[in-house]
Amino acid sequence: MAMAALRREGRRIISAPFARPAPAVTSRAGIFGEDVCPDGARSISTQVVRNRMKSVKNIQKITKAMKMVAASKLRAVQVRTENSRGLWQPFSALLGDFPGVDVKKNVIIAITSDKGLCGGINSTSVKISKALYKLTAEPEKETKYVILGEKGKVQLIRDSRKNIDLSVTEIQKNPLNYTQVSVLADEILKNVEFDALRIVFNRFQSVVQFTPTVSTILSAEVVEKESEPGGKVGDLDSYEIEGGETKGEILQNLTEFQFSCVLFNAVLENACSELGARMSAMDSSSRNAGDMLDRLTLTYNRTRQASITTELIEIISGASALTG
Repeated sequence: MAMAALRREGRRIISAPFARPAPAVTSRAGIFGEDVCPDGARSISTQVVRNRMKSVKNIQKITKAMKMVAASKLRAVQVRTENSRGLWQPFSALLGDFPGVDVKKNVIIAITSDKGLCGGINSTSVKISKALYKLTAEPEKETKYVILGEKGKVQLIRDSRKNIDLSVTEIQKNPLNYTQVSVLADEILKNVEFDALRIVFNRFQSVVQFTPTVSTILSAEVVEKESEPGGKVGDLDSYEIEGGETKGEILQNLTEFQFSCVLFNAVLENACSELGARMSAMDSSSRNAGDMLDRLTLTYNRTRQASITTELIEIISGASALTG
């Protein structure tokens, strides 16, 4: 009987020290926001941090790849954009560009991108389009939207659905060329009535800089009216007209050709600005992912060190109890 009582007392003394470190485990789990489980409690925090580190590394790979793709496309689009600037400049010298002209029917053409992750170029175009609408929308006037690009459509359709005459998406699915844009210009001219077309786009300056721009195209009737003495357009009668076409027919052809050229340049400028903004945005995202990865690595090392320290304390406590 005495031997049995001695064995029971020995088991009680030996098992008691191993229960003491439990509050330390609970405190560690509370710090890292994890629930304490009987099995595998020490590996919960480190596993969560490892999963988060893996996710951040994958995101960083994606952002770096997107930056490289945008950089590879930018150079080709930039060359075509610079070459397209020679198309609209003669029209600007001949017919001018008058954003402050007062007409009754205004059409705002907002050029945006079909894809996101390119900074604030789409929001900028939408804000300028809304500002133009407020300036031109009066009781005796009519202002409508023509939207090019999915992102502009998503933003403007929320509060301006009834004012949208035409919406076109995926215009940049294939490499842009003048034939494609001229067909789009003809489609716009057939479906909308206007006295002035106001094209809102982002003019490319550099990879990190783009300028919101508004180009105004007047209808043939308004150009003819403004070309009279006292009008804003210069004296077109000083030019010599060849052929059997009348002045009205020539102005009609000129304004349509001007619109297609300006639209072609505007679409290319906006595409170039989109790629530059995407490069900048993805570069910033990659740097932010690297900073986050550094912080997670530090957290992981501290968590792992705390786990190892706790295990050592348990082992030392148990050994002390056995030897004591």
